[in-house]
Formats: sequence, C-alpha cells, structure tokens
Amino acid sequence: MTTVIEPGPRRRIIYPDSDGKPMGETETHRQEISDAIEVLKDFFRAQADVYVNGNMFIYYEKGKREKNVCPDVFVVRGVDKRRRRSYFLWKEGHSPCVALEMTSKSTRRQDEKDKLPTYARLGVNEYFLFDPFGEYLQPPLRGYRLVGGVYLPIAPLENGDLPSLELGLHLRHEAAGLRFVDAATGERLLKPYEVAEARRAAERQARAAERQAQAEAEARRAEAEARRAEAEARQAAEAEVARLRAELERLRGEQ
Repeated sequence: MTTVIEPGPRRRIIYPDSDGKPMGETETHRQEISDAIEVLKDFFRAQADVYVNGNMFIYYEKGKREKNVCPDVFVVRGVDKRRRRSYFLWKEGHSPCVALEMTSKSTRRQDEKDKLPTYARLGVNEYFLFDPFGEYLQPPLRGYRLVGGVYLPIAPLENGDLPSLELGLHLRHEAAGLRFVDAATGERLLKPYEVAEARRAAERQARAAERQAQAEAEARRAEAEARRAEAEARQAAEAEVARLRAELERLRGEQ
C-alpha cells in the first residue's frame, strides 16, 4: 500500500496500490496484457523518457484517492522508466499518451462508457480497445483519437491495421492475438515467447554452424595430414630409389 502525506496539518491520505480484488481476466486477457506491455517496453527501451506499464492505478486528483483509473496498458512520454507502485499525475506532470484495454463483455460498460470521459479529461491522446475473443467488438480491435477534447474513431488502413501516431506503430488483429507493427519499417514486433523461440533457434543454428565449422576444420586438418604423409612417402621412395641406383652403380664399378 502506498502512503502519501499531503500538505496541510495532520492530513494523511493513503492511496492504495491495489483494490484487494482478485484479477478477473481470462488467461488469454492476462497474456495479451503481459505481451503488450513487454513488447512496448522493448520497443521503447532506448528512449529514456518513455514509460510503459499496465494494471497500475493512475491517481489524477490530489487528495482524492477515489479519483483513479487503472488501464490494462498505458504509455507515458516525458517521464523516466523508474519502477512505481502507483502513478500520481500531479507528481509526474504527464498524462499517458496512449491507453489500451483488453476488453470483454463483462468489462464492456467500464471500457466503453466509464473510462472514455476520464481518459479524455486526462488528455490521453489515443485509446484502443481489443476484444481477444471477439465477444462483442466487430472488428475486435478499435481505436480512438482525441480531437478537440472528443474521441473520434481511428480510420483503419487498407490492410485493417490501426495507426497509432503516438507510438509510431500500427496495431493489428491476428489469429494469434494483438500484434504491433513498426510503422516505419513494416516489421512485426515479436512477442516475448517469439523472442525466446527466435533466440533458441539462433542458438541452435550457432551450435550447428560451430559443429559444421569444427567438422570442416577437422577435415582440412586430416587432408593436410594426408598430403604431408603422401609427400613424406614420396620423398622416402625417391630416396630409396636414389640409394638403389647408387648401390647398382657401385656394384657395376666393382665388376
């Protein structure tokens, strides 16, 4: 539990970093949230002033702990990457630029109705909803951009991707779930398990290449050894022939 002492005589405000309730998401929702956070953290790893997190309370009114919102995933520009237990807007000075909710039928009202005006009030420039099971959103991925204090739908690209100007990424719905694509290169950002698989594949390839190199080096050494043995044998034979000729000449000379 995070405790913050606000200015004023004997005033102590406690801002909980948990609501004490068990997480109600499905395994798929939890995995999508975790993957999105890790993919975005990796994408912005080199940018010291971009903070990525999720399932964290954002308190936005000083002294009012009930004034909070808890995005599944959010990105903030202009703050450092240090670890936080909660995010206090009046301390940080920067609102999230992007919020992403992994939505479902059970959270539909909260995600579509309750959070929308709050995010608009906080100045969250882009808001995305992803319904992993396609339970009610068709298409399962939607995006909104704040224009004049009002959220307007983000028009999909020809391939169906939703462009995020704030992230420099495109959001894509695939059979395997939510995908982020680098808008500049078109490269699909790998999820953690894909990174692990790619690393294992690279390690297997490196070991195979090392074994192949060792085998080739051994073959070259064996070939060189064979050539040396052949040369030595030829030299020995030539020396023996020369010795026999000399012996033959000696015998002729004695006759």
